[in-house]
Amino acid sequence: MSRWIVLGLPVSTDEGVRTLAEFDGSPEEAEQAANTFECDLWKVRRREVFRCSDRSHFIRVHGRVNTRSFLIQLAELVHDSATRPTT
Repeated sequence: MSRWIVLGLPVSTDEGVRTLAEFDGSPEEAEQAANTFECDLWKVRRREVFRCSDRSHFIRVHGRVNTRSFLIQLAELVHDSATRPTT
């Protein structure tokens, strides 16, 4: 099983990129986590998900008052110096 993180880069704001989720699972579970991200809107009315690539999505979340947009990247852990390789 792979280790994944879901990164969200806010679009049209001064915020920096942040980690939205981190978990062990399949690529399908990682995509599901990206597609269900609700950000910090008070009440989500509508969600639009656009696929940019297999591991990249543009998500527009419409709240009661405002709309937030994020570029979502799914990242798979490929190296961790804290783990020892099995021989």
